[in-house]
Order: sequence, then structure tokens, then C-alpha cells
Amino acid sequence: MELPVFAALVLIVAGIWSLVVWPQFLRRVMKDPRARDAAGKATRFLTVHVVLVAISMVLGAATALIGILGLFS
Repeated sequence: MELPVFAALVLIVAGIWSLVVWPQFLRRVMKDPRARDAAGKATRFLTVHVVLVAISMVLGAATALIGILGLFS
């Protein structure tokens, strides 16, 4: 796959951004009082956000990888 260097760098930066930002977001969500019920069990609020973060991190890693492969191919 051939990508212009600029496009590859944008993909790498976007992927790294996702890998840095989303874990910080999850830490804040986990501290939110809505994340656990009175018994300490995870709520739908937490579950939805964990799924959102997981998908975003996988997409971020894939984006960075595509950028790296495009840069070195």
C-alpha cells in the first residue's frame, strides 16, 4: 500500500492520540458515581463506556499500524 508521507504521519498521530486519550477518559468514567451501583456492581453506564473505549483503542491501534505500514512500504 502506498500512502503519501503526510497521510501516513496523520494516521500515526491519530492512532497515538486515541491510545493516549481514551485510557484517561476511562479512568475518569470509572471514578464517576454512576459507574457502580450501591452494591458495587458495574452499571450500564460503565459497561457502555468500557465497550466504547475498547473499540476506540482497537481502532486507534489499527489506524497507527496502517500509518506505520504506509510510511515504510
